[in-house]
Amino acid sequence: MNRLDYRGAFWFPVEPNELWDTIERFDQFESWWAWLRDFGADSDRLVTGNVLHATVIPPVPYRLALDIRLEGSLRPHVLEATIDGDARGFAVIRLDPVDDGAQVAVVWSLGMVSTPLRIAALVAYPLMRWGHDRVVEMAVAGFRQQALAGTRDGGPGER
Repeated sequence: MNRLDYRGAFWFPVEPNELWDTIERFDQFESWWAWLRDFGADSDRLVTGNVLHATVIPPVPYRLALDIRLEGSLRPHVLEATIDGDARGFAVIRLDPVDDGAQVAVVWSLGMVSTPLRIAALVAYPLMRWGHDRVVEMAVAGFRQQALAGTRDGGPGER
């Protein structure tokens, strides 16, 4: 119960290169999501070695300070990262061209490190999981909205 494992797949109505460009708009992230604070990056690109820094405030009574180090980056196909801070783990994001857009597959596993998160995971795991899943939904919706900024059709949605 001290770990959040996640797998998901989402379709976006833009080609992988265009979606990659949207993901690199780091300077816009805090304006896209109310749950994100103190976002910064060592570089303005999704390149190996870049570290993203953020505080995530899900709709539950805890927050996470995270550092996300890009361990591998192959534009516009794959990002591999390690996560450190209040939670530790790994993440992989794959972008593939599908149906005139991009299919994004994500996988991550996070272990709770900070004492408050470890206690929350022990006594309120379903609430923690719910908060995590809401943040994922909001992140996908935010990226989809930005990707749709130049298109007329939202496409088939999640798959």
